[in-house]
Amino acid sequence: MNAAIIKRFLHQFTAVLLLSLPLLSHSLETDTISAGVVIRDPDTIISQKRVFKLGFFSPANTTSRYLGVYYVVSEEAVVWVANRGRPLSGSPSAVATISEDGNLVLIDSRNETVWSTNATAAPSANTTLQILDTGNLVLRENATGDIIWESFSEPSNVFLPTMRIIDNVNTGKKVVVSSWINDSNPGTGGFASGLEALNIPQMFTWNNGRPYWRSGPWNGLILIGVQDMYSPYLDGFSVVDDHAGISYFTAPQADFLMKIDLNSSGSLLQKLWNVDKKSWDVTWLAPSNECDVYGTCGPFGSCDSRATSMCSCLRGFEPVSSDEWGSGNWTNGCQRVNHLQCDAGGPNGDGFARLPFMKVPDFAEQFTPRQEDECQSRCLGNCSCIAYAYDAKIGCMFWSDTLIDIQQFSGVGVDLYIRLSPSDFGKEKDKKVYIIIPVVVGLACISAMIFVAWCWMAKRKGHKPEQKKIFQAEQTFPSDSTAIVLKQESEVDSIEELPLFSFETVANATDQFNENNLLGKGGFGPVYKGNLGDGKEIAVKRLSAASGQGAQEFKNEVIVISKLQHRNLVRLLGYCVENEEKMLIYEYMPNKSLDFCLFDDSNPSKKVLGWRKRLNIIEGIGRGLLYLHRDSRLKIIHRDLKPSNVLLDEDWNPKISDFGMARILGGDQEHDNTARVVGTYGYMAPEYAMEGRFSEKSDVYSFGVLMLEILKGKKNAHFYNHEWSLGLIGCAWRLWSEDDGLAFVDQVIASSGSKGEIVRCIHIALLCVQEFPKDRPTIQTVLSMLSREIVDLPAPEQPLFAEKWNGLPVGTTVATGEFGHSVNELTITAIDGR
Repeated sequence: MNAAIIKRFLHQFTAVLLLSLPLLSHSLETDTISAGVVIRDPDTIISQKRVFKLGFFSPANTTSRYLGVYYVVSEEAVVWVANRGRPLSGSPSAVATISEDGNLVLIDSRNETVWSTNATAAPSANTTLQILDTGNLVLRENATGDIIWESFSEPSNVFLPTMRIIDNVNTGKKVVVSSWINDSNPGTGGFASGLEALNIPQMFTWNNGRPYWRSGPWNGLILIGVQDMYSPYLDGFSVVDDHAGISYFTAPQADFLMKIDLNSSGSLLQKLWNVDKKSWDVTWLAPSNECDVYGTCGPFGSCDSRATSMCSCLRGFEPVSSDEWGSGNWTNGCQRVNHLQCDAGGPNGDGFARLPFMKVPDFAEQFTPRQEDECQSRCLGNCSCIAYAYDAKIGCMFWSDTLIDIQQFSGVGVDLYIRLSPSDFGKEKDKKVYIIIPVVVGLACISAMIFVAWCWMAKRKGHKPEQKKIFQAEQTFPSDSTAIVLKQESEVDSIEELPLFSFETVANATDQFNENNLLGKGGFGPVYKGNLGDGKEIAVKRLSAASGQGAQEFKNEVIVISKLQHRNLVRLLGYCVENEEKMLIYEYMPNKSLDFCLFDDSNPSKKVLGWRKRLNIIEGIGRGLLYLHRDSRLKIIHRDLKPSNVLLDEDWNPKISDFGMARILGGDQEHDNTARVVGTYGYMAPEYAMEGRFSEKSDVYSFGVLMLEILKGKKNAHFYNHEWSLGLIGCAWRLWSEDDGLAFVDQVIASSGSKGEIVRCIHIALLCVQEFPKDRPTIQTVLSMLSREIVDLPAPEQPLFAEKWNGLPVGTTVATGEFGHSVNELTITAIDGR
């Protein structure tokens, strides 16, 4: 008998012997196995920190057995399957072990190898298998410790942190996740999700090789075609290019359990483990609507899930088949109406139509410009270029073929510029001319008649009017009054795409600024409730000369808000610059401002603000700040975040307002300095109040103060504890450091049953109000702390303004508690009064 036959006989004999051994335990209480160690169904090995197990399982509604990796806390959450296409029979008689050639093998009851790692570099019986706390199953060479095989290189249907979804553009080899056939069958299904790194990297889901969902290009921070990537839940992902033709998509290891499943229907679902509920919460889904499905509206069609008709042709295009389009079959898409002129220059040449907040089409080509304007000129100079877009971190994106998979977003995305023939613009211009000329002629005639009548009436009365009148709260003021003044209307330019309201329209909407419609008075003047002719309710902020907000601040607020769209930012509907007035027209907030509801104990609204509503308000303000700091097209520092600048809608959702003092930073700019310190004492960060240095972290400080006010139900400037000589921040610090945080909070919420959550919020607020900006978390981190994505919190340093002088003469006695003592609610500036 030759040596090969003897070797095979001994191997088979050993396997049979192993199969005949009795079941000893359900867990080997180790994270590794080496040659000679067997994992027998139902035995398992467990990772070092007891996060993942390797063992046998049966999917729902079946007795078939598979070898896989799953969570310890949720054993039904399988993240990797070895024998996907070869299920074992229902009897628990299979084993997994290290074979004599060093591979991990799965052997069934007939002593046949059902599955193997097939690591070609595996030396004979000199390897160890280990399950890591990341969920990765690794096969190591004992002598060197090198990984010669890992389960992350052969994923199943789950993406885990630290896993690499790879695209090798040199070889065409990809590492992708692939769906199960169904919930009972983990075999490879029809859907796969992976990275497409050619041109600009994008993530795709394919249905049997055809695109099913697309993320849009990676810009270095986010995938710009994923609306929800502007949320902290989708933070931390990255696309890495090793500059050797290999790119990969990955996410760092976190302190919480997170996974992204690709289900059998082709949907990607990000799930976070909810420790309290012992279940998985779905925090993101793609595709989330029909518009997310690749090419829903066909070539040159744009999809908007909010619109009555979901699909529409781009400007300058019409349906290929009107009948199909009308019946809801958009497959063939749209076609161009007028041919491009290409080489024709000047007024007879092609132009571009701007489409804001778009998911850009597929097949973009990239070019890095010296400045943004170069994108348009470069596209215009290339006859094959039919559209372009610009992203600050990508540069220019050009399209030269079919425009496919375009979607209209809400408040996020980039501006897409579509190349059109001059005829596409000419028709619109002709229509405008036909309308404008008769209107202008008619107005001229009417004006002449009015002027003649006015002169005749003035002559009869024997004098001319001495002054022009304007309305203000049932009073009249001469045109040179200092009550409401804008010296030169030309100081404020027209703002694109933002309606300009006439003074008459605003005056009529507010019943001539009647006192009964007065909602309140802020530092910049009164705010009135109004009602437009169509029944739409509005809030009108009428700026006074005493406010100190000149044309520059007014223009700043209009420009800033007009470019922002977020559910937690107040929406600016328009503005008015007329009759020496400047006014801002906002959406109406029926529950007024946060300070109105929070600080007045006699206000019934305060009792409505229970803990859940207050937490929702805190998180909503945080999301609004995150949008300003990181997710909007502009990086904006608010500089005046306080309760009076947080409005509440009918559902008590918060909306940040008042952007007159906001400043815009460059994309890579972390902070700036100013000689003009504006804002409100009590909310200013130390470095801003004393040095004029502002950044995202100065807004975070204001947010921390705001959190403490919401928790306490008292205004920072009006709170003082005489016994301890402490203000609001100092009192919160002392009680929290003495493990008595609940003694700090408002009695309305102290007995809410969420004591741990409330004390955690105090902890987070104290992290926000630390002295040095580097010690404060970003607002993105704050939101992760609030949602418990980050479970363990660092200890805060004592705030700089923890102690507070009460300003009373020696010997004066005041009862311990709270009393109003400050003028800090006044806004101060180095030059102009607010």
